[in-house]
Amino acid sequence: MSRMRILVANDDGYLAPGLAALVEACRGLGELDVVAPEQNSSGTSNALTLQRPLSVWTAANGYRYLNGTPSDCVHVALTGLLPQRPDLVVSGINNGANMGDDTLYSGTVAAAMEGYLFGIPSIAFSLSEKGWTHLDTAARVARRLIEQVIALPPVPGAWLLNVNIPDRPYEDLRGLRTTRLGRRHASEPVIRQSNPRGEPIYWIGAAGDAREAGAGTDFHAVAQGHVSVTPLQVDLTDHACLPAWGSWLERAGEGGR
Repeated sequence: MSRMRILVANDDGYLAPGLAALVEACRGLGELDVVAPEQNSSGTSNALTLQRPLSVWTAANGYRYLNGTPSDCVHVALTGLLPQRPDLVVSGINNGANMGDDTLYSGTVAAAMEGYLFGIPSIAFSLSEKGWTHLDTAARVARRLIEQVIALPPVPGAWLLNVNIPDRPYEDLRGLRTTRLGRRHASEPVIRQSNPRGEPIYWIGAAGDAREAGAGTDFHAVAQGHVSVTPLQVDLTDHACLPAWGSWLERAGEGGR
């Protein structure tokens, strides 16, 4: 039986401590390929670079990196860079949480989602606070979860997991919880400054505080010391509203005859 192949990516860049920790967490579980952005690409979501060509380099440690987004990294890896298709795509470990509305903007989640879109099981890992204080905890959780996933009977089709790990000592964790995404309040206002010419420039404001963070959400699980595991999907269709919109459009169509 051929060994499992794992593709490792991230959005903090190929020099990020979180990437190195995730690679080490995967050691011994299969053949590893690492493809990551040249620079920090947080907040790039699922963007692909279409206006210019992409270049790929190999670092001294064997990691490959390119001048593009996290989605670029996985896309290029899967469509021409790698000689073999991986069995699993993992992304992270991100420097900060990706919970609730964050997942829409997250490059970490986007890298994993790109694998999912190609029909490959994928996992995004994030540490709940910035600064890598308990990165060792996140790496141990990642290793344990990947081992458990590999040991499971094959699940039909691809799947996508978003994993957020409390930034605390491993011994203080309270286990895994399957969660749903919470919601945040709107972002803080932009920060206006002036450039050296006196012209206005703007910095995107901080993310809003958690608004929907009750039991069952990723916010609640992490706050209680649990590792949050949220299964994600790509279908953005508002299925509950389909009948109402259908009726409205039918009436609107009749009125326009």
